Amino acid sequence: MTHGNDAVSQAIAGELALLDPAVRASRARFERLLDPEFVEVGSSGRRYTYADMLAWLPEHAGSAQAGPRYEPSAIEGVLLAPGLVHLTYETDFDGHRARRSSLWRRRSEETGWRMYYHQGTPVPPEAA
Repeated sequence: MTHGNDAVSQAIAGELALLDPAVRASRARFERLLDPEFVEVGSSGRRYTYADMLAWLPEHAGSAQAGPRYEPSAIEGVLLAPGLVHLTYETDFDGHRARRSSLWRRRSEETGWRMYYHQGTPVPPEAA
């Protein structure tokens, strides 16, 4: 496995962890996967910061073990530069589809890979 493939694999593992209700409900586990400079443009169009996400996520849909879960598919990634990976994929959450894009960066061995940017765009029911 090349370094680029290893970086993409690690970013995908982090992305999948962030979709796991157990991680989403744990502030300590969740904050280890977000870059302190994190920004998200949600599917609602709202902008979220690192602090917003830490406060908001445990109560957000997809964070309960017994509730609906985000089901990812078609995850692809590319190493853009050393320490920077771009992921794209789709999710289905309780019948609602979204196309997603994330940037993961690695500043040091100690911090590891962390999500730096995320955007979700709803997919209308009639879209392929």
